[in-house]
Amino acid sequence: MPKYIIELTKKAKKKLDKLPDSTAFQLIETIVQLENNPRPIGSKKLKGRDGYRVRSGNYRIIYEIIDHKLIIEIIDLGHRRDIYS
Repeated sequence: MPKYIIELTKKAKKKLDKLPDSTAFQLIETIVQLENNPRPIGSKKLKGRDGYRVRSGNYRIIYEIIDHKLIIEIIDLGHRRDIYS
């Protein structure tokens, strides 16, 4: 299976920068794993908007998969209580 390229939106980068280091590293680890498997067990297709969601502890990563270009675009990330609002 080919490797995907990860791209973060400005919004996602800003949110990642504001998080404590330990949380940010946990999320980065999850994001890097998406390179090899963009649809891991536990990922869900979102309803009402484009993209997928994957969990990382109490945090959620919202992303889109662009299969024909082998790109994963991280749209948003945040705590589970804040991410969907």
